[in-house]
Amino acid sequence: MDIFVRCTSREAEAELRSLAAWIGIDRTLRPSVRAKLGSARPKEAGHQGNSIDILSLVLSSGFSAASLAASIATWRSTRPQRPNLTVVRSDGVMIQISGPSDEEAHQLLQRALGE
Repeated sequence: MDIFVRCTSREAEAELRSLAAWIGIDRTLRPSVRAKLGSARPKEAGHQGNSIDILSLVLSSGFSAASLAASIATWRSTRPQRPNLTVVRSDGVMIQISGPSDEEAHQLLQRALGE
């Protein structure tokens, strides 16, 4: 399964880079989750590339939805201002996380990732 994460804050690229780094150092996720930063927009002719606006997570068969949900929710709780996130599974299931509630964010993530 693949997961795509978008951030709608003014600092979206920095937030997605931070989340990718966070996931990369999480020992419980490292064996089963591969994070890749990219752009959802096609490259424009004559430009070096677009800014980063999406984090793709490729999940292997041994992945734990509970661990990934907890890791993303914990990362979000460490941010000075909780970033708004949109999480989309490859099968189209989508959730939006906004507001200050860390518990609500964790529950939404676990529900979306665990189905």
